[in-house]
Amino acid sequence: MSNTDEIEDSSAPLIEHLTELRTRLIHSVVAFLIGMIICFTVATPLFNFLTQPLCEVLTERGQDCGLIFISPQEGFFVAIKVSLLGGFILAFPYIGMQMWRFVAPGLYRSEKNAFLPFMLASPFMFLLGASFAFYVVTPLAYDFFLGFQQFGTEGEAVAEGATAPLSVVFQGSAQEYLNLTIKFIVAFGLCFQLPVLLTLMGKAGLVSAQGLGEVRKYAVVAILVLAAIVTPPDVITQVILFVVVYGLYEISIFLVARVEKKREEQLRADGYYDDEAEADDDMMQDYDDTK
Repeated sequence: MSNTDEIEDSSAPLIEHLTELRTRLIHSVVAFLIGMIICFTVATPLFNFLTQPLCEVLTERGQDCGLIFISPQEGFFVAIKVSLLGGFILAFPYIGMQMWRFVAPGLYRSEKNAFLPFMLASPFMFLLGASFAFYVVTPLAYDFFLGFQQFGTEGEAVAEGATAPLSVVFQGSAQEYLNLTIKFIVAFGLCFQLPVLLTLMGKAGLVSAQGLGEVRKYAVVAILVLAAIVTPPDVITQVILFVVVYGLYEISIFLVARVEKKREEQLRADGYYDDEAEADDDMMQDYDDTK
């Protein structure tokens, strides 16, 4: 067989994979567009639901809950952004299934059994992080922000030549509110993927529990920088994000350690793990340390 024939034979599977990838991507985009159209028809109720944290804070302060459009096209773009977020959430299970059906044929049965739990855990952890952001972090953040309002006393007598008390109250833009709320939801949703990602890397042997523990101090600095970047400049939200992400990092170390323990038990059961050789290595290491 000539070299040309070998190249053509080897390129055939690649073309088939690319064709299948294109099909999966088209199906995913169509599902996303369908979800977006569905959410666009109910964009107003969805937006009203997203304003609940703000309305609760304003109600506690005795203020009316109201947002404004500062440009004629802002209402349309608010509906589009709500539709994008809702469409992605609706279509994500189908998109994940398409990804799985593309990757699964190239995996062994044991690899499928190992990888599938992470595919299921990823959307669950994202929804958990998004819910935590929406129901816990967002109300605290808006309560902090709205604490800087300034109310002038109504009906207060003003002396001749004196300046009336200044009132600086919240009149929020609907688009700015939505941008900030989505930022909270996406940031915490992605941060909650940390245990899934590190555990999967531990499963693949790319990281170890000991290695993650040794770089803990660097992880603390990285988490602090992350909290300062993805959250607004208020200390409360940054502290909450830091505590949550660092807690997830410690949970990740525990999960990676469990994965390593199960791998070691499997190697022992298969006869690939030699306790005597390990003991000899430890004795030699101890001997070298005493020299």
